[in-house]
Amino acid sequence: MTTEKTQSEIQPFTIAIPESALEDLRDRLARTRLPQPAPGDSWAYGTPTSYLRDMVERWQAFDWRSQEARMNAVPNFTTEIDGQIIHFVHVRSHNADATPLLLLHTYPGSFAEFLDLVPLLTDDFHLVIPSMPGFGFSTPVVDEGWTMDRVARAYDVLMRRLGYASYGAHGSDGGAMVGRELAVLNPEGFLGAHVLQLFSFPSGDPSEFERFGPREYAALECLGWFQSVGGYNSMNGTRPQTIAAALSDSPVGQLAYNELFENFGNGTSLVSPEQVLTQVSLYWLTNTSSGAVRYHYAEQRANDGQGRETVVSQGRIGVAVFKDDFQTIRPLAERDNAAIVHWSEFERGGHFAALEVPELVAGDLRAFFG
Repeated sequence: MTTEKTQSEIQPFTIAIPESALEDLRDRLARTRLPQPAPGDSWAYGTPTSYLRDMVERWQAFDWRSQEARMNAVPNFTTEIDGQIIHFVHVRSHNADATPLLLLHTYPGSFAEFLDLVPLLTDDFHLVIPSMPGFGFSTPVVDEGWTMDRVARAYDVLMRRLGYASYGAHGSDGGAMVGRELAVLNPEGFLGAHVLQLFSFPSGDPSEFERFGPREYAALECLGWFQSVGGYNSMNGTRPQTIAAALSDSPVGQLAYNELFENFGNGTSLVSPEQVLTQVSLYWLTNTSSGAVRYHYAEQRANDGQGRETVVSQGRIGVAVFKDDFQTIRPLAERDNAAIVHWSEFERGGHFAALEVPELVAGDLRAFFG
């Protein structure tokens, strides 16, 4: 049920980037100064110069207006929660009994990564796709302390405001973390969190390895690889304002810093150049780097500066593990999450599965939510 008060709190929103911003982007791209290639210009050292040269050419010919039209083809709205403007897409199913579902985006990523999923899901789900505070059009950020837990609580308010007494959630990366926080919160009517990762790591207790087999040890090796290339975690977690200055003044710097779209899975990504440029353009045109990079900093300083405390989730959780993604270690995940009721594994797809293999994600969502 939609009340008069609810209607006044939710405002329609249209994405309309000024032409002057697009002209400025084109001008900056035309004046790009690439680094001189070092010996071994490969992903082993970070984003290769050869990749950037090709992507700059693609970006100069990129049609932002067509992507803007795709974003505006679904209903966009804004509302204020906890003092913060929240942007979201809300697509109601023609089926009145459809399941309300939050779709929670990655970092680097945005609400736009779910556009291909929308037509695959609207027979069975009412879709709510928010932009995290500090991302895209959920800006400017008005205060500090936006942790994943705080985002989860804001999204619960959003769903109640939209009139949903029960709902589920799906997410990857940062979205998976918010989804798990919703499972920890486990509000009345919560139907569960379907996530692509549960970030559970060894505690140092040797007994945790008793349930490990070849698959779990292989997942540990994958974790070691990711830690070896995850320098942005350290940068965002310690000096977010420093990196935000560089990302906000150089579109190619923004492109290079978003290397996870290409490099997660060690060269196996199925994300297309156009999909990458859509995400990078959205970051650039909204100038939202400073808000997006703050989550690592906030999470590390949660709990009075002690970092995020692991709380065992009692909420219903489903996990979908894609071949070239972070590999969730099941015994550790079950240590931290008491109600994992669904587990699936796929031989195709990676960290950005909603962009790469949306049909597989849609099928698993239907399986989990019934």
